[in-house]
Amino acid sequence: MSEPQLTGPSYGPAMGAAPKQLVVLLHGRGADGNDLIRLAPMLAATLPDALFLAPDAPHPCDGAPFGRQWFSLIDRSPENIAAGVRAAAPGIDAFLDYHLARHDLSDAQLALFGFSQGSMMALHVGLRRSAAPAAVLGYSGMLAAPESLAAEITVRPPVLLVHGEEDEVVSYTALAIAETALRNAGINVEAVSCPGLGHGIDDDGIARADVMLAGVFGRP
Repeated sequence: MSEPQLTGPSYGPAMGAAPKQLVVLLHGRGADGNDLIRLAPMLAATLPDALFLAPDAPHPCDGAPFGRQWFSLIDRSPENIAAGVRAAAPGIDAFLDYHLARHDLSDAQLALFGFSQGSMMALHVGLRRSAAPAAVLGYSGMLAAPESLAAEITVRPPVLLVHGEEDEVVSYTALAIAETALRNAGINVEAVSCPGLGHGIDDDGIARADVMLAGVFGRP
């Protein structure tokens, strides 16, 4: 299998042996893989056998002197967001397929963790794989094209959604919209509201991730 176009930082496994799980961290617009790979040491306390990968998005961030983006958000219309997510998805799928095959792992040993625009990508890709990942975790994001989900969904992994009630970038109302669409599609969803939190990930959000990842991967 040819190497994927996406690359980025990695961490682990903390135990030093071959990985038993793969956790892929998808960053937000204006950042890169280094932004989320810093969470890996904390998550590795729960998953010491996991390999954490944080690919850099393929495009320079438009309108900013630094950072990457999965797709442009100069036009924030629902139609543009839906088109952008669809265009970026094949690159992420190729990245996942390559690294799962390289480490002799299956989708059942894969978790997708996304923040902001990366959350949009995690939800889109994770619900349209040929086999279900163990979990999809989305922070401060939204579900692109919720009206299309019922016709396009192929797998139903458990989903954790976490959103700050004071999010100044992606409206907190996106949480309820995503939760409703996912539940209507038959997905087991945990939706967590974070009072006082803006556009970010707090300690409670990491604790929620620890609980979900431990549960789906059978860790104590």
